[in-house]
Amino acid sequence: MTKFKVVFCILAFGVSLAVRQELSRPRARELGLEIGIFKTGKLNAITDVAGVRVGHVTLVQGESIRTGVTAVVPHEGNIFQEKVAAAVHVGNGFGKLVGTTQVEELGNIETPILLTNTLSVWEVASGVLDVMLSLPGNENVRSINPVVGETNDGFLNDIRGRHVRREDAVEAIQKAKSGPVEEGSLGAGTGTVCFGWKGGIGTSSRVLPRNLGGFTVGVLVQTNFGGILDFAGVPVGKELGQYAFKDDLYDSSGGSCMIVVATDAPLTGAQLKRVAKRSTLALGRTGSSMHHGSGDYVVAFSTSKQMRLSPNAGSVEQSVRFKEDALSSLFQATMEATEEAVYNSLLKATTTRGQKGREVKALPIDSLKTMLRKYGRIR
Repeated sequence: MTKFKVVFCILAFGVSLAVRQELSRPRARELGLEIGIFKTGKLNAITDVAGVRVGHVTLVQGESIRTGVTAVVPHEGNIFQEKVAAAVHVGNGFGKLVGTTQVEELGNIETPILLTNTLSVWEVASGVLDVMLSLPGNENVRSINPVVGETNDGFLNDIRGRHVRREDAVEAIQKAKSGPVEEGSLGAGTGTVCFGWKGGIGTSSRVLPRNLGGFTVGVLVQTNFGGILDFAGVPVGKELGQYAFKDDLYDSSGGSCMIVVATDAPLTGAQLKRVAKRSTLALGRTGSSMHHGSGDYVVAFSTSKQMRLSPNAGSVEQSVRFKEDALSSLFQATMEATEEAVYNSLLKATTTRGQKGREVKALPIDSLKTMLRKYGRIR
């Protein structure tokens, strides 16, 4: 067997083992936790919002490459030709979220939303352009606004090597699918760290009761931030002795979080911004204070066909108007789904060793269960 084949087999075994570990680790609901008051969707994922698809490309190579790309695709059509109402909210702006100014100005998004690492944003944006320019109907398009977010995975990943390529972004979009969403240490969450434990990709959803409209809200997070972990009201960080500002040798206050919120409610860009703001309340509930160097961003969009914009429309467009005083239930649903998505990202992530021999442990499930029982959160 050649050296290349040996290395490939070792890598394949490592990736396969990580996948098995993620499958064996529970989500919050499987622990018996119920976050909030509203019911989840069937999958408890952002893909419970009809038409939304998610795709991952994971790069685990050698001892130092631990990174990837995650794509969130709002609907199955040509997004440039059927733009979705959208908004961006900045919790703390120490980040490189590409495409924000046009979203702020026009209140819509015209490409899939991609997540990756800090130094790969521009390469990924080029990949988004490759996909969009190649779509039938876009032959004469000369301006496209890709939306690409990031967190810094440089503790575990050789981030300066800029190993994510535009082809990886293309592949993530092409792989995007409906149905269950893989969570944990994969895609854009491959090399992330959260509260000093392994972070990653997490997702959750909420469905409003019929008397409140019956709308669905789905959230996907890329967790790479710190603070003092509070897990469903249980001070896990303090109990386990791992928290920000504990001593001079350990500081898990840093990092960032990307949050993507999808809903089928017919909301305008301005209303989506109001919804997006509530996601950052959930970060506070989990123990984050969004410190100085944190890039905490929320991208929210509506899949409602009533709110889509077409470049071929006339000068006057008709649209529905969602009542402002009916938004409160969506605020609550968004906060609940974001909080649970963060927990799922921690629960599904697996212990990861990366560059310079650094290792980040997964949140210990048995210890967590003990504390949740102690504080009466689960039986």
